[in-house]
Amino acid sequence: MHEMSIVSGILDIAENEARSAGARVINSVEIEVGQLAGVEILSLEFCFEVARRGTLAEQAELVIHEIPGLGHCPDCGRDVEVDYFMAVCPACGQGLVEILQGKELRVRSINVD
Repeated sequence: MHEMSIVSGILDIAENEARSAGARVINSVEIEVGQLAGVEILSLEFCFEVARRGTLAEQAELVIHEIPGLGHCPDCGRDVEVDYFMAVCPACGQGLVEILQGKELRVRSINVD
């Protein structure tokens, strides 16, 4: 379950930023997770609930913004929704769709007091 290591990194970032700001508590952590990032959202939420214990984020809410997969077809020039890295353009059948978004995994914001 690599989600626990992802959550550990998220909490490290959040705590470092909170301490740098002189905060005593983290109220919420907002993250962006791309549909193609290979992350199980339910596992990520569970891991966050467990890993936040004993940290500045002990009572924090995890807000997840899911980013849909989007690709660009070099043959027909269309931007198309994609579910996999090896996407086929639904308009022209081209099999080499360039991935534009959906691989994201980043901390968007941290709310602290």
